[in-house]
Amino acid sequence: MPEAPELPGVLTAGQLSATVDAIAAEQAPDGALPWSAGAQLDVWDSIEAAMALDVGGRHDRAAAAYRWLAERQRPDGSWAAEYRGGVESAPAVESNHAGYLAVGLWHSWLSSGDEELVAELWPRVRAALHLVASMALPSGAISWALRPDGTPDDTALLTGCASLFQALRCGTALAGLVGEPQPAWRAVSDALGHALRSTPEAFADRSRYSMDWYYPVLGGAVTGDAARARLADGWDTFVVPGLGARCVSDRPWVTGAETCELAMALVVAGQRDAAIEQVAAMQHLRHGDGSYWTGLVYADDARWPVERTTWTAAAVVLAVDALAGTGPAAGVFADPAALDDPAGDLVPARRRAGPVG
Repeated sequence: MPEAPELPGVLTAGQLSATVDAIAAEQAPDGALPWSAGAQLDVWDSIEAAMALDVGGRHDRAAAAYRWLAERQRPDGSWAAEYRGGVESAPAVESNHAGYLAVGLWHSWLSSGDEELVAELWPRVRAALHLVASMALPSGAISWALRPDGTPDDTALLTGCASLFQALRCGTALAGLVGEPQPAWRAVSDALGHALRSTPEAFADRSRYSMDWYYPVLGGAVTGDAARARLADGWDTFVVPGLGARCVSDRPWVTGAETCELAMALVVAGQRDAAIEQVAAMQHLRHGDGSYWTGLVYADDARWPVERTTWTAAAVVLAVDALAGTGPAAGVFADPAALDDPAGDLVPARRRAGPVG
C-alpha cells in the first residue's frame, strides 16, 4: 500500500494515514461512503472521501464507493441529492452532484491506473456530463438543478459551477483516455469558464459564503495574477488568523473543509506558504483517532456541528497531497491548468498504452 503523503511540521505520513483509516472506518460493507456511519450520503461529498482513500492507498475501498454510486445512477444520468440507508431521501436533481464523478474517476485513474474501473464507470460519467451539458444556460453558466418538470432552473450557483468547470475538463480528459472524444463538453466548459471569470451577474449572489470566493481558483477557472488578486480581496473577510477560514462571512464559525479547500486554492495560485499556514491553523479540529470535527464556533469555543465527517477529513488529505506534490494525482487540485495540455498527458507512461477499454 503506498505511503500517505506528509506535510512536515504539520502532519506526518503516519498521522495522515490515520485520517485515511478514519474515513475508511465509516464506510458501509456495501461500499457506501456517507458523512459518517449511518448518516446521510450525498454524491459530491462521497466522491471527495473516495479520493482521499485513493491518496492513502485504499484503492479497493475507493472503487467500492464509486461502484455504489454507479449502481444508483438514474437513467437520465443524475443521482438523488441525498441518500439514507441506501435509498433516496432527497430526490432533487442537482448538476454539481452529477458532474463530480468525472473528477473522482480521473483522480482514481491517476492514483491507481485501474483501467477496469475506468472502462466500467465511463458510461456513468458520459451520461452524467451529457446531463450537465444539457443544463447550460444562455449565459454560459449551468443551472443548479432541474425543476420537477425536468427543465433546468434559471438559477446558477457560482461554487457549483466552478466545480462543474473542473468536472467537465476531467470528463474531457477521460473521454480522450477511452477514445471517445466529447468536443461539446469542452465547448460547454469554455463558455462556463468565461462566465465564471467575466459574468458575475450570471450567478446568484451568495458572496457571504467563502466557497464562492475561492472555488473559481480551486476549480481552475481563475488562474495566475487574477487568482492571487481574488484571494487577496476576500482574505480579511473570511480568514481568521490561527483558526482557519469562515464558512460564512458574517458568522464566527470556522470550518475544516473550507479551510483546506482554501489551502488548495492557494496552491493553485502559487502561494504555498499561505496554504501550509491554513492547513496548520485548522489542526485544532483534529480528533485523537485522526478524524476531524466539522467546525468551531470560536466566539463560544464550541465545536459545531457536533460531528466528525468523512468529507472534512478528506479535504485535509487532499490538501496535504496537493502541497506534498508527490502523489500521482496531486495535480488534480494543485495544478488544474495541466488539463489544458492538448495531449491531456498528465501520466505519459499510462496514456501511451492507448485507449482504455
